[in-house]
Amino acid sequence: MGKVTGFMEFERLEEGYKPVPERLKHYKEFVVGLTADQAKVQAARCMDCGTPFCNNGCPVNNIIPDFNDLVFQGDWKNAITVLHSTNNFPEFTGRICPAPCEAACTLNVNDDAVGIKSIEHAIIDRAWAEGWVLPQPPKHKTGKKVAVVGSGPAGMAAAQQLARVGHDVTLFEKNDRVGGLLRYGIPDFKMEKSHIDRRVAQMQAEGVVFRTGVMVGELPKGSKVTNWAKETISPEQLQHDFDAVLLTGGSEQSRDLPVPGRDLDGIHFAMEFLPQQNKVNAGDKLKGQLRADGKHVIVIGGGDTGSDCVGTSNRHGAVSVTQFEVMPQPPEQENKPLVWPYWPLKLRTSSSHEEGCTREFAVSTKAFKGEKGKVTGLTTVHVEMKDGKLVEIAGTEKEYKADLVLLAMGFVNPVPTVLDAFGVDKDGRGNAKASTDFHGGYATNVPKVFAAGDMRRGQSLVVWAIREGRQAARSVDEFLMGYSDLPR
Repeated sequence: MGKVTGFMEFERLEEGYKPVPERLKHYKEFVVGLTADQAKVQAARCMDCGTPFCNNGCPVNNIIPDFNDLVFQGDWKNAITVLHSTNNFPEFTGRICPAPCEAACTLNVNDDAVGIKSIEHAIIDRAWAEGWVLPQPPKHKTGKKVAVVGSGPAGMAAAQQLARVGHDVTLFEKNDRVGGLLRYGIPDFKMEKSHIDRRVAQMQAEGVVFRTGVMVGELPKGSKVTNWAKETISPEQLQHDFDAVLLTGGSEQSRDLPVPGRDLDGIHFAMEFLPQQNKVNAGDKLKGQLRADGKHVIVIGGGDTGSDCVGTSNRHGAVSVTQFEVMPQPPEQENKPLVWPYWPLKLRTSSSHEEGCTREFAVSTKAFKGEKGKVTGLTTVHVEMKDGKLVEIAGTEKEYKADLVLLAMGFVNPVPTVLDAFGVDKDGRGNAKASTDFHGGYATNVPKVFAAGDMRRGQSLVVWAIREGRQAARSVDEFLMGYSDLPR
């Protein structure tokens, strides 16, 4: 513990943002991170409490008090060693994780939590700047071959872990670049893709082979799932060529809104809209890109994906942006004695909201309206919770103008045809059925086929994907070798 009285002496310091007018002109990151001195002061606030709930609040179980203390002591090189011991990609989580560790911080009981995420961000950015992040190739090769299907954070974490213990790992991705939803779901202004590219270079030096533009199995006809594959490979071929197959694709089946007028032009899933802008940012040219320039935009869905649509629409130059959430507006401040150390329900205002957005809560869309096959507006009604169900409130119907409607209501499950092609059993939500047991975890009903990340648990956070990728790697290693030294 660096400073015994630090939590009483110092206030929480938030990372800053560049001004709205400046950041709306581009798609670059705009967060102003902590300086070394600021990070040291923030680390001094860590109480090193007897039971560090932050460790369990973090899905990858980051050893948070330890790296906080090392930052306070100025030992940044050991701080990144501790951080990397549990988290393969802290530059991802330090930018886009919602920080459940901070909700669980003991100081958060009656004060502001330690800025754990900002400290993590500072550690990894300094580690890259100092040249401390280096490839870790295996000392010995096992001769075993592993196919990882899906190059999001779960697939990348699993591939890196497996390559480092000597397996020959090939990572398959249906799109043209590595990163999964990190690449084509998260806007560049939240996480620039150079962070992925640096890790890809590191992993290639560690022996991972990347095969992009390869679809394993097939998508259903008419699917709106992003797919820039140029070739396909059958599950049977993978099972023949590899000693183990790990499925780590995303939960990409978007939740639809089947109300009258849904077939009008101008109504799109968020995951049709967001990937296109990321592709353009990468230097590609797209014909007919979905854009919000000069349009009245309605975003249906109040979560992170909806917020990303808001930020992207504002950068396009939308005339107005309105975001609907079907649930009632949560309180601005949570009831800490009731919910701590768990993730609280409270009003969250993102940087995209601050850039310009009207937010409407307890609103349900009844129908879309249009002219000449093109959406021009929609009809809503306010709802309230009664007996555990949302019911309409009579007399609250309202009309909204809309030139572009983006559906951002979450994802229901992975693409079912991929799991069906492997013959993998599914749970009640359509995800791959597999346990997380210490021995035999992440194994499906199909011999030598494993599943992890969104493919197994459903739509979730980047930090959960990394956790599952790491744990699945251990199970695959144990399956291949009879034992494993990889951490869970």
